[in-house]
Amino acid sequence: MALGFVRPARPEDAAEIARIQLTTWRTAYRRMFPPHVLAGLDEAELAGAWRQTIQELPSPRHRVLVAVEQGESATEVVGFAAAGPADEEALAPEEPPLPITFAAITDLLVEPRWGRRGHGSRLLSATVDLWREDGFTHAVAWAYEQDKATQKFLTSAGWSPDGAGRALDVDDMLVPQLRLHADVSAELPS
Repeated sequence: MALGFVRPARPEDAAEIARIQLTTWRTAYRRMFPPHVLAGLDEAELAGAWRQTIQELPSPRHRVLVAVEQGESATEVVGFAAAGPADEEALAPEEPPLPITFAAITDLLVEPRWGRRGHGSRLLSATVDLWREDGFTHAVAWAYEQDKATQKFLTSAGWSPDGAGRALDVDDMLVPQLRLHADVSAELPS
């Protein structure tokens, strides 16, 4: 029987986080991005960036969490979430800063082979609990318009589109995103 739990990321988790990020992007986003863009991502560079992020979080309100699957003989990091105060990365073009009570998810990924086991929900729930402890009342997250799985996951957890949109320039190709938001001051549906 396998059990899942969430804990703060450690520097030694950086390689697994990078592997999960690449595996998930190459699976979920293969139709959104040009193949050479996904193929050109360097796992060692991503791992180095994650290691530095985990070691030097910008503030105590920034967090990187990992989802762990604990089996009979081993544990494995299977997903991760990164979140913190809503900053300029959370904004739509030409949008004024969000109130200081707004948090943002920058990443929430579960490796596809570990999907539908509750890891994403545990990551989101742990993140929301920490936001409440930190005094946040609202949160935002960007999702690619074509990423219906992320949109469905967030909307089933009580999030909804807030009308903001933007497009990321990926190798001269614009990839549209929409922003979702949630009131995290009260319990969200599980």
